[in-house]
Amino acid sequence: MLNLFLPTEHVKNVFEITPEQLKKKGIKGIITDLDNTLVEWDRPQATPKLIEWFDEMRKNDILVTIVSNNNEQRVKSFSDPLGIPFIFQARKPMTRAFRKAVERMGLKREETVVIGDQLLTDVFGGNRGGFHTILVVPVASTDGFFTRFNRKIERRILNFFRKKGMIDWEV
Repeated sequence: MLNLFLPTEHVKNVFEITPEQLKKKGIKGIITDLDNTLVEWDRPQATPKLIEWFDEMRKNDILVTIVSNNNEQRVKSFSDPLGIPFIFQARKPMTRAFRKAVERMGLKREETVVIGDQLLTDVFGGNRGGFHTILVVPVASTDGFFTRFNRKIERRILNFFRKKGMIDWEV
């Protein structure tokens, strides 16, 4: 059961994830969280560096869908200028939004990776859905109310994994 909280991979940020690495694994699509995964939770738009990352994925035929628990206005105002499809109020870790995203991209879950900054929503939901999961370090050091609560639980889980030798990065 606890293994459902263990990400397949861990990276510092999305910029460490390249189309070449994804293609080697047979990945054709990305389901990514928005807040504190791509940008700070209170940043309304993408940074120039993030826009370049999206363009690089697009040039390499890697599809991207944003799946967020946030409200429609937040996700739409971020995603629309970039032309990136999205699902809002996803209710992660429930798997319905992940399945919907894969279906919309016309891919299989084996061809799709889930990227996020939270164990309790992104990794847990992605693993429950049978996806390859990548945990990123949160972009911002501040969080909303519910996320702060989740982070306390996540630290305990990550410390357990580290003590058991299941992860080798700092928590």
